[in-house]
Amino acid sequence: MPGIAAGSSADAAQAGLVLLPCGDSAVLAELPDLTAVLALYRGLSVHRPSGVVDVVPAARTVLVNFDPALIAGAVVRRWLQETTPIAGAEAGTDEVRVDVNYDGPDLVSVAQSLGVSPEEVVALHTSSPWTAAFTGFAPGFAYLVTDHDRLQVPRRGTPRTVVPAGAVGLAGEFSGIYPASSPGGWQLIGHTDAVLWNAHDDGAAALIRPGTRVRFREV
Repeated sequence: MPGIAAGSSADAAQAGLVLLPCGDSAVLAELPDLTAVLALYRGLSVHRPSGVVDVVPAARTVLVNFDPALIAGAVVRRWLQETTPIAGAEAGTDEVRVDVNYDGPDLVSVAQSLGVSPEEVVALHTSSPWTAAFTGFAPGFAYLVTDHDRLQVPRRGTPRTVVPAGAVGLAGEFSGIYPASSPGGWQLIGHTDAVLWNAHDDGAAALIRPGTRVRFREV
């Protein structure tokens, strides 16, 4: 089935929005880039119609799951088309502070690749306002973005077979924290004792959820 492009009456910030059906109970919104995803997700967070079960952002998409017994797919599509995207972080009220020991094995090489000192990397990482764009890879792992590109570094050429829980890393435009020990290819600049995922907490298993603002603090 072909995608349903947003109408000309949609907000200009939604240019390029394409809606695709996902079975009988979900609609996938495709957007041009991550900035558009964040703006639409913030707008959708202002008001969620009854019957919408979940809204899941990703790098270029937003998936809306709904209960067909409570809301029609056409209503969900119209909600997506007519929602006004919100730029910036105005809609995000949750903020998490994460204490980090900047002793990561890749800190020096990251600083060298950026042409700065390790101390400058730490200062920039702690002074930058980070926002969780989306989650994935592992339960509790959030892809954090900021408002500049001064910390963008490539992934490691050879991933590590084991990255410890709490490792704080950089990869591309993102920063992230490994919630559990796992393989990984991010550049590790520090570690934290913060618990990123608690499966026994029914209210908020993940410390950082999409839209959460994050501030790192050196300890």
